[in-house]
Amino acid sequence: MDGTPVVEVVGLGPAGSEHLTEHTRRVIASTPRRFLRTAVHPGADAVPDAETFDDIYETAASFDDVYSEIVRRLVSAAREHGRVLYAVPGSPLVLERSVALLCAESGIDVILHPASSFLDLAWSRLAVDPVESSVTLVDGHTFAVSAAGRPGPFLVAHCHANWVLSEIKLAAGDDALGHNNDGLPVTILHHLGLPDEQVIETTWSEIDRTIEADHLTSLWIPRLTVPVGSDLVRFHELARTLRRECPWDREQDHRSLLTYLLEEAHEVVDAVLELDPDDPGTDEHLVEELGDLLYQIEFHAAIAEEQGRFTMADVARGIHDKLVRRHPHVFETGSDEPGLDELIATWESIKRAERAERGDSTAGPFDGVPRSSGALSYAAAILSKAAKVGHDHVPSGADDPDDLGAALLSLVAECRRSGVDPEVALRESVNRWRSVIETALRDEPNA
Repeated sequence: MDGTPVVEVVGLGPAGSEHLTEHTRRVIASTPRRFLRTAVHPGADAVPDAETFDDIYETAASFDDVYSEIVRRLVSAAREHGRVLYAVPGSPLVLERSVALLCAESGIDVILHPASSFLDLAWSRLAVDPVESSVTLVDGHTFAVSAAGRPGPFLVAHCHANWVLSEIKLAAGDDALGHNNDGLPVTILHHLGLPDEQVIETTWSEIDRTIEADHLTSLWIPRLTVPVGSDLVRFHELARTLRRECPWDREQDHRSLLTYLLEEAHEVVDAVLELDPDDPGTDEHLVEELGDLLYQIEFHAAIAEEQGRFTMADVARGIHDKLVRRHPHVFETGSDEPGLDELIATWESIKRAERAERGDSTAGPFDGVPRSSGALSYAAAILSKAAKVGHDHVPSGADDPDDLGAALLSLVAECRRSGVDPEVALRESVNRWRSVIETALRDEPNA
């Protein structure tokens, strides 16, 4: 090497030290400064005089924090000693997040040495060819996301506790027709390659009640009757079907749907205003109206997909990635939680950077405020944006009694100064007046 710090990464195999390759043993012997991701592995005794990172698991708030701290310590040690050994369970290239983060570090050389993983023993015990069977390998912690919409088969790793198995089970519940996975056969793989190895045939409903899971437990799911996220998948397919087969749906385009989009959005607002915190029954109306609004989004995506422009997946991915970018305090390791003012300033800064990256150099202070908004909401948003660029004066409508628009604008400014949403204030006043009139009409004697 050219003086660059080196981390030699070896795998301890799926079980005891008998699974180590001779090459791995030579690398361990030739590297005196040694680290173990965890000593809680049956092959850990093959790495003598090693420092473990088990203390981090006891103190870190999340697994992401664990892996980041491991990488920080390894890089520091490599820079101090020039060359260090990092030994991980199984193979360095199979579900080893710390190794992936280490490889992304600049200023060090990472040498990955091949090793057997638990997968080799799993395929042997299951008598399954993972390629021919199109098996999806899933981390138990991300099962609800990684398995969404797929029927299987799955091999689920990192099932290190019964609560992980419980969350996997709950990720795929009943579908709209009452179907579920309760009686489906699954296989629990426990301590493969060790004297107390167990390969247990059980059912979906019993996966978290069959064995005391630990870090050497995984789960084989041949198929799912009800895939994870099946209701959303069925809904997406429904939008496609209606677009193909319903004459009215076929005739629509993005512009023709605008009226319906606005109507559904307003009906959601009505449902929210009707919510009673003490009456869960009022949720039903909101659920219905949110569904109507969601269908409008699916409808637009179905039209665009048909035209080869974008899909619902693009919509979901876009908003997911944007929200991650705009919440660095949540998703970036080591970020402190900001105060509210700092959070808003960061949000606006990120938005400006996004516009610059898109080449939108003409964006003005009112960028992002749609002119088609309701007049009160539009006025409130413009006043708020203007205040951010130093124009916080209050418009006055008293100078010209004939300019009723200016008078309304001054009222909106007064609402803003008082911390009142003008849309909500006016709507509540109108609804009170409406109720008074409706009551009076009901009380009038019949003609």
